[in-house]
Amino acid sequence: MTDPIPPKRVFPPAREDAAVAEHSTAAPQTRSTAYRLAFQDLDFLLREDLRPVRFQLELLKPELFLEEAGIASTFVFYGSARIPEPDKADALIDAASTDAQRRVAERLKVNSKYYDEARRLARLASRTDRDGEGKRHFVVCSGGGPSIMEAANRGAADVGAESIGLNIVLPHEQMPNPYVTPALSFQFHYFALRKMHFLLRARAVAIFPGGFGTFDESFELLTLIQTKKVKPMPILFFGREFWERVVNFEALVEEGVVSSDDLKLFRFVETAEEAWHHVCTHYAGVEGQPFCPD
Repeated sequence: MTDPIPPKRVFPPAREDAAVAEHSTAAPQTRSTAYRLAFQDLDFLLREDLRPVRFQLELLKPELFLEEAGIASTFVFYGSARIPEPDKADALIDAASTDAQRRVAERLKVNSKYYDEARRLARLASRTDRDGEGKRHFVVCSGGGPSIMEAANRGAADVGAESIGLNIVLPHEQMPNPYVTPALSFQFHYFALRKMHFLLRARAVAIFPGGFGTFDESFELLTLIQTKKVKPMPILFFGREFWERVVNFEALVEEGVVSSDDLKLFRFVETAEEAWHHVCTHYAGVEGQPFCPD
């Protein structure tokens, strides 16, 4: 006689209860919103005082999906949503109707080379083998939008690898770029929780020329490492000319608001190969850390 095996659960799954709760018999009680199951009541979930619950859900959903996908670490790409790929840069110049517009278009063309660098770096990172437990490392993760973000997801797609897109609800609709893996394409309402998910699995971060959003994400990361909330990792600023033109890092040291050691938290790079080499050097021989293929 074999030992009896008890059932895994005795309560019905929530999905079954939800189906049973759909009453066909109408009554004043069942028509009231108070009678709806709480998790089926959208009006209830969107109440102002349910914000802490929405925070939890927005933190939990991507975490569960990424865990189920076996993703142990990510390579995060930050950068502008406005820099075109090189083949489209000349069209912006041709469309310029004023001198100011032409100057901006010419600068965007100069920086368009970083679209190709982001794409190449994503290819390199996406070739990383699974570890002994079958977990994936250096999975490309972008904001899911156009331009540099698109280049990152596109590079992963070039080598048949999945990649993550963390989109955000904006006043003007921003569709995920077509290269994000659909099952790893997430949409956020809260910027803070989106930024948390950028960094929870990050083991390297590439920062390309960008605007307010790129500044926000990259300097928050530097602050977290500076204050020892996050362990040091490779932080790679692409385009020394751009970054030193828009941010006077040395002046921050001269003014005494950061230390000279703080400038060692990141490095400037120009090419995908240079960036990937630094990542591999950083993790070489570190037990339990992602392995870089040659």
